[in-house]
Amino acid sequence: AAAAAMAMAVAEGLVSVDYEVFGKVQGVFFRKYTQAEGKRLGLVGWVQNTSHGSVRGQLQGPAARVRELQEWLRKTGSPQSRISRAEFCNEKKIEALEHKDFVILK
Repeated sequence: AAAAAMAMAVAEGLVSVDYEVFGKVQGVFFRKYTQAEGKRLGLVGWVQNTSHGSVRGQLQGPAARVRELQEWLRKTGSPQSRISRAEFCNEKKIEALEHKDFVILK
């Protein structure tokens, strides 16, 4: 199953994308939920609070799964969050994942 999953990932391509989410996204467990959702989708990357009240990070994984988390970051977030907007940049195809896990950075 792992080999098939890898073959599929290679076929559809791995991508890396940076994100930043604005709104009421700090102090509402946004990082914890983002990490859990990322892991559920089998993605790797990181999430952290910024000094100006947003949450930012990087996502890496199969393109379709990355799209799912982008949609989640844009619309869903953690239960108490109020997302005003999510921005994505620096999207690129990658040959291999550059992170081992999905982590919360301080």
